[in-house]
Amino acid sequence: MSEDRFDRLIARIAANRDADPATSYVAKLTGKGRAKIAQKLGEEAVETVIAAMGDNSTAIVGEAADLIFHLALLLVDAGLDFDDIRAELERREGVSGLVEKASRQD
Repeated sequence: MSEDRFDRLIARIAANRDADPATSYVAKLTGKGRAKIAQKLGEEAVETVIAAMGDNSTAIVGEAADLIFHLALLLVDAGLDFDDIRAELERREGVSGLVEKASRQD
């Protein structure tokens, strides 16, 4: 399978993790640890929701791009990539969302 845009994003983030934090946002945020990366992901999720509530397609796209970027950064930090997400989505394919959610209940 050819490398897609999401795979290139993961590769770029992985390459920049050890760059100079003074010149690399990825290195700077990575240096602050996973909790800070997760916090930033949460902030981007909220900003995406706010854009959606405002019904502004351009803002939604921009915020969604920020959200995916920060998700990719979190995945790389955890030693994961979008193939792991693809595999999980494939596993869930054909399973009712209600059934799948119920299977995760404690």
